[in-house]
Amino acid sequence: MSSWRSLLLRIGDKCLEYSSSSDFKDHIETCYGALRRELEHSSTDILSFLLQCAEQLPHKIPLYGTVIGLLNLEDEDFVKNIVENTQKSFQDALDSGNCDRIRILMRFLTALMCCKVLQPTSLVVVFETLLSSAATTVDEEKGNPSWQARADFYVTCILSCLPWGGAELIEQVPEEIERVLVGIQAYLSIRKHISESGLSFFEEDESGGDLVEKDFLEDLWERIQALSRNGWKVDSVPRPHLSFEAQLVAGKSHEFGPISCPEQPDLPSIISAISYGKQKHDAELKYPQRTRRLNIFPASKTEDLQPIDRFVVEEYMLDVLLFFNGCRKECASFMVGLPVPFRYEYLMAETIFSQLLLLPQPPFKPIYYTLVIMDLCKALPGAFPAVVAGAVRALFEKIADLDMECRTRLILWFSHHLSNFQFIWPWEEWAYVLDLPKWAPQRVFVQEVLEREVRLSYWDKIKQSIENAPALEDLLPPKGGPNFKYSIEDGREKTEQHALSAELCNKVKGRQTAREILSWIEENIYPVHGPEVTVSVVVQTLLDIGSKSFTHLITVMERYGQVIAKIFPDQDKQVILLAEVSSYWKNNAQMTAIAIDRMMGYRLISNLAIVRWVFSPENIDQFHTSDRPWEILRNAVSKTYNRITDLRKEISSLKKGVVSAEEAATKAKAELEAAESKLTLVEGEPVLGDNPARLKRLKIQAEKTKEEEVSICDSLEAKEALLARALDENEVLFVSLYKNFSCVLMERLPDASRAGTLQALKSIHGDSTSDVLEESSSAMEVDDENGRPKKSQSNGSVATNIYNVGEKEQWCLSTLGYVKAFSRQYASEIWPHVEKLDLEVLTEDVHPLFRKAVYSGLRRLSNEV
Repeated sequence: MSSWRSLLLRIGDKCLEYSSSSDFKDHIETCYGALRRELEHSSTDILSFLLQCAEQLPHKIPLYGTVIGLLNLEDEDFVKNIVENTQKSFQDALDSGNCDRIRILMRFLTALMCCKVLQPTSLVVVFETLLSSAATTVDEEKGNPSWQARADFYVTCILSCLPWGGAELIEQVPEEIERVLVGIQAYLSIRKHISESGLSFFEEDESGGDLVEKDFLEDLWERIQALSRNGWKVDSVPRPHLSFEAQLVAGKSHEFGPISCPEQPDLPSIISAISYGKQKHDAELKYPQRTRRLNIFPASKTEDLQPIDRFVVEEYMLDVLLFFNGCRKECASFMVGLPVPFRYEYLMAETIFSQLLLLPQPPFKPIYYTLVIMDLCKALPGAFPAVVAGAVRALFEKIADLDMECRTRLILWFSHHLSNFQFIWPWEEWAYVLDLPKWAPQRVFVQEVLEREVRLSYWDKIKQSIENAPALEDLLPPKGGPNFKYSIEDGREKTEQHALSAELCNKVKGRQTAREILSWIEENIYPVHGPEVTVSVVVQTLLDIGSKSFTHLITVMERYGQVIAKIFPDQDKQVILLAEVSSYWKNNAQMTAIAIDRMMGYRLISNLAIVRWVFSPENIDQFHTSDRPWEILRNAVSKTYNRITDLRKEISSLKKGVVSAEEAATKAKAELEAAESKLTLVEGEPVLGDNPARLKRLKIQAEKTKEEEVSICDSLEAKEALLARALDENEVLFVSLYKNFSCVLMERLPDASRAGTLQALKSIHGDSTSDVLEESSSAMEVDDENGRPKKSQSNGSVATNIYNVGEKEQWCLSTLGYVKAFSRQYASEIWPHVEKLDLEVLTEDVHPLFRKAVYSGLRRLSNEV
């Protein structure tokens, strides 16, 4: 990398390129000097790389803005090109709805304005353009309020620029910026408050309180108002341009070209709550809220921060997580070196956990956050591990109220995190969970973490890791391996079925074909012993042969899948097959899930059969005490969803291929026709047509391109037929899933008059055991630097070891939580079938808590509930 590139990239870092100096002024002068020398020879490369750095290292934007301001004194045309390129990129980002690029380019424009590169009035025009679009969108008469997500995003972008340039705007164009702020206040008065229902980390307290929490935009507006009252002073935003103010003022301020916001989508032809909800869902997918604050620690941990500083530091960290998602070590390095004059370990932990647990989906795969947290613990060994431990303890205290999807992610993260640190954890602090009922969320959490740890290591290792709390061994999964009915190693009496199993095993080892084995089964087992023995012997034996490893299992499925498919051709039989798989692997939840997933992959069992089996009595009884049935159901629905997603990608690619093939065929045909109509001289006489050799080659080429076009069109037609079939199957799947949910919940939920809200449901058992526990505080108070809890929560504590929610009520709470989680995760696939769900499942007599869980997951209008 050339020196000027390295200086641009590392500006602001304490590194060798800048002789380990941390003085921003020295960095800017050094970088500016190097760029000025290279400008004449490499202006195009510098412009491109400078803009790339500003977009992908946005926490350094004030530094890049100052460098550009100094370059503006040397070469106005070069800087004018920067402004023009930025204008083009910004317009492209608006047209495509690239949220991150819009937000970062607006911050970049603000920095250019601070450095006298951009006229402040031009920036105000950008603000007013976005604000006008936002106001029009939420207007009930002229706009389309279902797309409020986009309008809110535009206003958020305007407000988020002010910490970086509010002081300069107030100083240079006070009337204009005041007009913008008044416009924002007017916008806030006409927009609808955004409810966090369905997306909050914790189940809302539904006791009917009048207090309504501010949504993200309202909260940001309040922080900006506090900043204004504070004279626009922001400790977390560096202002390096002030050191060069005397020089920068001599530069020419450039105008920013006009921009336009994309047209709002048309209102649906038939306006209804459902059509509104579908458009609202689409808008929130395209313009998602970037973060939701997870207040894990008490305010005392961040009390020195001004309200706006929290927002700015969150922006820095989210930007670093965004642009370094493929470079975890670089990400951790930048996270610990943000340009702020105060410590922020607690805020960093809250921000990362808020992304890991973000609903409906985290921005990146959870493994990324696991690695970043691990690297931060190593980068800050004296501070961050204790902060992470405090976060875990605080979340554990509130685990009963944590959303079910968040709870699952927390279990997966925590077990993986411990696996990177020798599984060390003070388990004795949580040993009291053994005194809680088996359905208490804290006890289930510990049980599931230990089960996941065993998957990542081995049973004896995990037993050793809990030696400080040996009683917790009761929560470890069974140590035994497969539960093979026809094993003769444990001294069982050998029966005729044992002999059949051994004979089948020998046939498989002898590499007999699936057809030969099927003939043997139809002749020797089924007629003599009946269907039950046939099912048991075949499934148990094949599973035992495949139990040695994942590869063995795949080999058995590939070679003898036909045998299984022949014996279990329909849904009823496949439910029996699933029961056999579960019985064989009853001591190993992981292998149960893997075996069922592979069978679904080979189309040996259907997703509908899995749904039926999950809702069978033996599994229903585990809904509140184990993740085992939920993991299998999640895998089944996810695999169905992934098939549809893959088909859509293939169809999109084929459509592009069709266009290319049509163009190639048209071109080849035109060349052939031109050649055929060409007059050439043969022995002095004019003859119609090009020379025969060229004509032959063009004919072959025209035929080939036409064949390719036909082939791609056929492939596209076949894939579209597959997609249509898959979508129909998907509709049947979700209707079946929700019908099963509705049936099991209707059987167990108390009457709506007694349990109309989750809070009422929780208190049913508590009322009968009155005053066992006091109502827990909603704050997660933390006592010391290691985050040990000050007070217990209603889901158990060291002091009382009591959980005051009954088993039946907890079963209902857990199942309703999963209803909401499934509805939220697959909302895009469910919305097209909402009318059918309303007609067949969400009827008038359905329990209001079930309806509310579905609506909450889909983010349907609250007035429909």
